[in-house]
Amino acid sequence: MSSTFVRTKENFICENCGQEVIGTGYTNHCPVCLWSKHVDITPGDRASLCGGLMEPVAVETIHGAYSIRHTCIVCGHQKVNRVDELDDPDALVAIAQKR
Repeated sequence: MSSTFVRTKENFICENCGQEVIGTGYTNHCPVCLWSKHVDITPGDRASLCGGLMEPVAVETIHGAYSIRHTCIVCGHQKVNRVDELDDPDALVAIAQKR
């Protein structure tokens, strides 16, 4: 297992909403529904055996930037990912209003 991020461009179909997502090498969630998948132990390593869907549960401000907190619906692992410029603003507001 490597502790260094490895950028790999990967396209995927969102397992939550079915959206086809074109990856940039930094893409870690669906820009439409904001759900993610528990695939990494260290960002980019694809070493997690869990594979559970990660629900977007909160929008937070960290160091002046917006981030999405995800929780794995299988194992409970939490991860924070930066909001991307392609993320649906209405989906972000809906997550932020849940708190």
